[in-house]
Amino acid sequence: MQVNESTDGLRSRYQRKMLEIRGAFETGASGSATIAARSAAVDELVRGFWQQAVERGGRLSSGIALAAVGGYGRQELFPYSDVDLLFLLDARTAEKDVKDVIRRLNQEMWDCGIRVSPTTRKIGECDRLTEENAEFTVSLMDHRMIAGDTGLYDKLVVQTLPKLLQREQKPLTARLIELTQIRHAKYGDTLFHLEPNIKDCPGGLRDVHVCGWLSALQWMNPPKSEGSRSKGGNGAEDQEFRQAVEFLRLVRCFLHYRHERDDNTLAWQAQDAAAKAAIGVAGNMSKEMDAAYWMRLYFRHARSVQRRVTQMMEEASPVAKTASSLLGLRRERKAESRHEGFRVERGRVVLDAAAESAEDPANDPDVVLSVFATMARTGYTLGRDAEGRLSQALPLLSANLEEGPALWHKLQSILTGRYAGNALRSMHAMGVLELLIPEFHGIDALVIRDAYHRYTVDEHTFVLIDTLHGLEDVQAGGKAEWAARFGALLRELPHAGVLYLVALLHDTGKGRSTGDHAQESARMAQSVLTRLELDSYESGLVLGLIVNHLEMSAALRRDIFDAETVGAFAGKVMTPEMLRMLTLFTYADINAVHPDALTPWKAENLWRLYMATSNYLDRSVDEERVGAQAESELVHRVAALLPGQQMEVASYLEGFPKRYVRTRMPEQVRRHFQMAKLLDQDRVQLDFRYSPTVSELTVVTPDRALLFANMSGVLAAWGMNIVTADAFSNRQGIVVDSFRFTDTFRTLEMNASEHEAFVKSVHDVMTETISVEKLLSGRRRGRRKTPKVVVETRVEFDDEASSHSTLLEVVAQDVPGLLRALSLTLAGQGCNIEVALVDTEGETAIDVFYLTKNGAKLEKDEERVMRDALMQAMEENAN
Repeated sequence: MQVNESTDGLRSRYQRKMLEIRGAFETGASGSATIAARSAAVDELVRGFWQQAVERGGRLSSGIALAAVGGYGRQELFPYSDVDLLFLLDARTAEKDVKDVIRRLNQEMWDCGIRVSPTTRKIGECDRLTEENAEFTVSLMDHRMIAGDTGLYDKLVVQTLPKLLQREQKPLTARLIELTQIRHAKYGDTLFHLEPNIKDCPGGLRDVHVCGWLSALQWMNPPKSEGSRSKGGNGAEDQEFRQAVEFLRLVRCFLHYRHERDDNTLAWQAQDAAAKAAIGVAGNMSKEMDAAYWMRLYFRHARSVQRRVTQMMEEASPVAKTASSLLGLRRERKAESRHEGFRVERGRVVLDAAAESAEDPANDPDVVLSVFATMARTGYTLGRDAEGRLSQALPLLSANLEEGPALWHKLQSILTGRYAGNALRSMHAMGVLELLIPEFHGIDALVIRDAYHRYTVDEHTFVLIDTLHGLEDVQAGGKAEWAARFGALLRELPHAGVLYLVALLHDTGKGRSTGDHAQESARMAQSVLTRLELDSYESGLVLGLIVNHLEMSAALRRDIFDAETVGAFAGKVMTPEMLRMLTLFTYADINAVHPDALTPWKAENLWRLYMATSNYLDRSVDEERVGAQAESELVHRVAALLPGQQMEVASYLEGFPKRYVRTRMPEQVRRHFQMAKLLDQDRVQLDFRYSPTVSELTVVTPDRALLFANMSGVLAAWGMNIVTADAFSNRQGIVVDSFRFTDTFRTLEMNASEHEAFVKSVHDVMTETISVEKLLSGRRRGRRKTPKVVVETRVEFDDEASSHSTLLEVVAQDVPGLLRALSLTLAGQGCNIEVALVDTEGETAIDVFYLTKNGAKLEKDEERVMRDALMQAMEENAN
């Protein structure tokens, strides 16, 4: 009975201490103090339970030791973290003899609300490393004695573990690096996530631990090369790293207390709460902070950790190949090479030692810029010693730096190097980039906080540059045909360096709250151009591209085969070279928003807009619709696949917009033609192309009212999310409507048998065998997620964008059934949809329609009525 009372007392004391620790955290205690305090409280609790077990005579008096390992061994117990325990047995103690005692001790801890991760090992089992138990060996590196047989624990610490680590240093290091790379790959090898996991993401706390483990392993066999490792590091860099660790610890404690569980995801709402509470923010900065600014601090700290772990993995790699595998670079291993002021050792750049009679090469701008040009050209990385010396030399570099054409020549050699993105990241991290381009400082770790932009503004810039360089060898990578086309365009550029300079400067204006960041970026670029002394032609290209860098993306939301759209866009690019450069920039800019932003059809439409504008600039703009001539080039493209049917093909194509033929492969048009020939047997012909990513459904049928609305409805009834759609009709009134969509509930992916049922339900709706309303009434209705970003609804009309139609653009929250609601309203107002362009960016739906009513544009009164009807329809659909 006395034991039970003591157990209750231990439990009560522990829970009381947990409340005290939380109270201290909420009143300003640091993350490090919080996790150390919990570790001490758990120490006291575990030792108390152990002593009780000894008093009960539970075979714990000798031959067994209890050690803290992992995070508990490091004395880093976060509020709801697991407690890692090692029950260490000597050779004479059988596990079965202590099994019940260990189970009871673990249960007592569980009863205190502690999640226990226990491991039982014989001391002889701790002396070997296999691929399967590498994580266990790593956990042993963070060990502390808690209770039990001190002689047995000393044997582990003095004999077993040192011998194991000395013997297995290289394979354990290699395995640790491999596990880190696997973890990083799980998160796309980037620290930039909308809702990062601050423990496991690149730049998270797990990387902090990896740095500690690699440091301990590396110093067991110090490298012989003077340049392969810094001899103490850069004090400022170490201070930055320590601040990052403290920030991450504080944030993880905050997340644990907020969720009351071991949840390490910095979710959207948690970011708002952390910013409001000014977590990790000192002094006056804590006032009036928004979540975007607070996330800027997070990314800066995470970047510091990622930089350190990357350096340490490169240094610790047993065969000096880690840098290549980490960065995904494919290059030949080269022998050591020497340059003026520096050399390359094992894939890393090492600065020459400063001689007493000569200037330190770290202070020489020519040497420093040559270092980064070499890194950009080869993919080599900067040794930690060299990085520390360069960081400390910034004041002298600034004093010795010369501007003008010589600086532009050196900067251009960096920008045009195949691995420029990584060289620029290194320059940015050390402050060298801001030394050359002070305007870049304003976008350091700048967050665009929405559900669409994945990266900070500075990282977006580097990803954009990576994307452009990736096009240089696109053929070797076996990429899609449209990507190879852009690559060929890049190789033909006479002023490639100008394009990369535009990429570097295009978003610098986002660091100023002026509203129009393109204009502000151009203004800031003007001062850069003046310092670099570019000639008037190249300066004109840079400024023109920056001012208009959003224009091509905007044009993609219009009918890119409408002469007015193309003409207006062509009036902004003016010259073929500007067009080529803007096309390449736009391709890379979209791709650098987030990994899935550049869809194949966006890339294809971008290419088509380029071709149409190029034709316009060459004064060879095509007519709007296919004529009746059987000998036309468009007819020939399809008729070549249908020998002897040229007249029939010409009759089918007559009246279609030329964009219909030009946006499809001849094989697709042939298939539609063959479907049209079967309309006398079945007035609804369907072609379904399933894909796990984006599927496509095409209907060929005689035109009639509500056709587009009903197709949208049946897709909504099946839970499909329409990502793009278009509709065309010929002179005979035959309609070809195509919808591309994703499978929200994975119905078609998980049930192949449902493909036929899906097609049949579409057919039944189109033939009016079943009403779309009946399908919609039985559709699966899940609970709608609260949007991360609330999108303001806009309905805008443009009577000048097209010569024959009224353009309607709707920007709204992307919710199920939106397209159906819009198309029903348009039909209800007696409008005909000539072209529909449906797009989604994050949680924003951007739907563009070209409308006619009785064959003409809408009147102003009709537009006002239409706007009210659309707003009401969207409001009803959202509720």
